[in-house]
Amino acid sequence: MKIFDIKRYAINDGPGIRTTIFMKGCPLRCVWCHNPEGWTTGVQKLYKKTKCIGCRSCVEACPQHAIELTPDGIRPTGNECLMCGRCAEECPTTALELCGREWELDDLMVEIEKERVIMEDSGGGVTICGGEPLMHPSDTLCLLQELGRRGFHRTVDTTLYASREVVMSVAEVCELFLVDLKLMDSDLHRLYTGVPNEQILSNLTWLAEAGRDFFVRIPLIEGINADEQNIEQTACFLSRLPEQRHTVNLLPYHDVGKDKHRRMWSHYNPQGYNMATPSEETLRRCADQLQAHGLTVVIGG
Repeated sequence: MKIFDIKRYAINDGPGIRTTIFMKGCPLRCVWCHNPEGWTTGVQKLYKKTKCIGCRSCVEACPQHAIELTPDGIRPTGNECLMCGRCAEECPTTALELCGREWELDDLMVEIEKERVIMEDSGGGVTICGGEPLMHPSDTLCLLQELGRRGFHRTVDTTLYASREVVMSVAEVCELFLVDLKLMDSDLHRLYTGVPNEQILSNLTWLAEAGRDFFVRIPLIEGINADEQNIEQTACFLSRLPEQRHTVNLLPYHDVGKDKHRRMWSHYNPQGYNMATPSEETLRRCADQLQAHGLTVVIGG
């Protein structure tokens, strides 16, 4: 399975202290995404200019002449990059690194087991996110099943943009879903994420009807989804779902993805959409709207 990060001691990805596994590949392209390095399934090259000392070791090591040193730091030349990793290996400051690595299940479990005591003592466990873990059902199911055999609490952080069959199979082998809910209007959802939302809402409804445990997480963005109409539509939809505890996490927008795009030699929010962190007044109003429909609201992770 292709993984681009393992975060230890995570406290915002489910109950307790957790180890979070980031799987590579996602069918969405959210404009505000803070993990754009998780979009593609392939290995990527990342560059951190502040670490670069301009020594040209990477340039000289590249067999394809795919990178060059410019006044603005290391840049791709346009030649095909084989992702052989020689540039990263030769970089003395780790300014260049490869993002994404194939893991065997046994090796991954060795890493996860290192924090077993901390996870168990805190009521935590393991969270699988991405990217989008439901994009890789075979790998995700295999990992969840092994975690279950070893007694770990299992959480899946997902957009639910997947077939019903995949959602049902994953639901059988995890204890909790963290569901990203971005926009209620499908056309706007497509505009800002690249995909419509009917399948997402249908799968969320199924989770509730099936009695599966989930929290809804809304990345709250001024100018995108923090308006009264979208929040009211969201509240109405969630409050009508059957027999759930209906916990909603409001996650205020941040632009950490901007630096990651720079590291990928790509552009953050190229369309120039107006996006901002919601004010305290907006956060309170959104929370009040949701709570008026009987929903429990938590601001932050």
